[in-house]
Amino acid sequence: MAESSNCFYCREDLGGKRFVRNEGRPVCVRCHTKFCANSCAECHRPIPVESKELSHKGRYWHEECFRCTKCYKPLAKEPFSTKDDRIMCGKCCSREDAPRCHGCYKAILAGTESVEYKGNSWHDECFTCFNCKRPIGSLSFLSKGSDVYCSPCHDKKFAKHCVCCKKAITSGGVNYQDQPWHSHCFVCSSCSKPLAGTSFTNHQDQVFCVDCYKSSVAKKCSGCQNPITGFGKGVNVVNYEGSSWHEYCFNCKRCSLSLSNKRFVANGKDILCADCSNK
Repeated sequence: MAESSNCFYCREDLGGKRFVRNEGRPVCVRCHTKFCANSCAECHRPIPVESKELSHKGRYWHEECFRCTKCYKPLAKEPFSTKDDRIMCGKCCSREDAPRCHGCYKAILAGTESVEYKGNSWHDECFTCFNCKRPIGSLSFLSKGSDVYCSPCHDKKFAKHCVCCKKAITSGGVNYQDQPWHSHCFVCSSCSKPLAGTSFTNHQDQVFCVDCYKSSVAKKCSGCQNPITGFGKGVNVVNYEGSSWHEYCFNCKRCSLSLSNKRFVANGKDILCADCSNK
């Protein structure tokens, strides 16, 4: 402030009055506000000499207008940041830059527990099972399409269930007669030996290992007295009047001629070919 004669703009006598110099020329307070004052970047009104002016990177504000553009917190005496020419407090700037939760779409602030999966992020409490809605946290989970499930819900909803124990089959398993089994549930009906990956046979809707089938279930060959298992060499069987033979054991008692697919004559417990029966 200094004394001068007349305002550069309105020519008012400035004797004894307050004025300012603009580019070395005296200007009354009214004309300074009208012609020379900076405009506030927020309210776009002039900033008069009586007001406190704040500036940043070539822009100006009234003190009361210098606020966070998100939460409107006054920032005249607070730290602040700029983003896309917007003035923001540190907290709002952090929110603006933070990734968005794929569940609630709110910002995931630095230091917050979060989960990242397939390029998306969640608050820890928002990463929940699609079915039971419980937070998954550090538990194991599986996905189906774009949805995630905790292991119990996934097994209940999607996994095959063992026909024996009715529980979910989460890995491996055996499929027999279009029905799923746990490997440890698919066992011999007699000795409970696991049958997965081994030879077995079915008898009256029960499965048996080869040894148990031979000893407990299979018919005995009337020729060699060994079990007729239906495995290997003994696949073909001859049945006659309640008795059974391996095909290779169904021979003439006298000349040992194979009688499979040939005419024969029963002589008591013996089987004879047509020629031997006439002798």
